[in-house]
Amino acid sequence: MNLVFRRATPADHSEVRRITREAYLHAGHFTADHPYMSVLDNVEHRAEHAELWVAEASSTVVAALTLTFAGQPYSEIAMENELEFRMLAVDPAVQGGGVGRTVVRRVIEHAQSLPAIRAISLTSATFMERAHVLYESLGFQRVTVRDWYVPGEDVLLWVFRLELSMVELVETVPDESGG
Repeated sequence: MNLVFRRATPADHSEVRRITREAYLHAGHFTADHPYMSVLDNVEHRAEHAELWVAEASSTVVAALTLTFAGQPYSEIAMENELEFRMLAVDPAVQGGGVGRTVVRRVIEHAQSLPAIRAISLTSATFMERAHVLYESLGFQRVTVRDWYVPGEDVLLWVFRLELSMVELVETVPDESGG
């Protein structure tokens, strides 16, 4: 699938909101009334305080995510010289076709184009197993000393990090047995 990866515009906001909401609900990560859903829904706030990016296929937005840097309002874990990405969402209608993998590759390419950035970091809830497989297959490694709990909840967030100097063009692909 040929994807165009670009900064979102205000015209994209409603589609970003729909895709993000549907992706998180479809995966069963949250219920519609979970407090985090209102954070995901507030696309305009994200676009104002972070970088909102989309991926398009045939001029249709099919994925979205938020990029942020150390010290910025949407940064949870980014340290100096790290790009952090959050809220990666792929439209459920196209999931399983490699869109998520392509988007993360584009994030890696973008990070490599930023002179001050040496690594990419992200958090992922322990129950987001499909995402973990994707991140690890692209070279991200767990950084357990940076794992943290969502304040006021019993939800552990794992930290994954990709050192850009270690990026190779060849990725690992998990075998079919799940191992």
